[in-house]
Amino acid sequence: MQVFNVQGMSCGHCVKAITQALQAKDPAASVRVDLAAGEVGVESALTTEQVIAAITEEGYDAKLA
Repeated sequence: MQVFNVQGMSCGHCVKAITQALQAKDPAASVRVDLAAGEVGVESALTTEQVIAAITEEGYDAKLA
């Protein structure tokens, strides 16, 4: 599982938006969002760059932890 630091997440809508964005690109992706830590864990066939791009497209700042 890759872990990303994501800035700007604050609520359930953020969790849903990020999860849906990643699963739209890889329906089999497993996504774990920790709002308190500002982290998103992703287990997916997507590359690191693809995950960051999907999160960024939703309006959040993401980088590999």
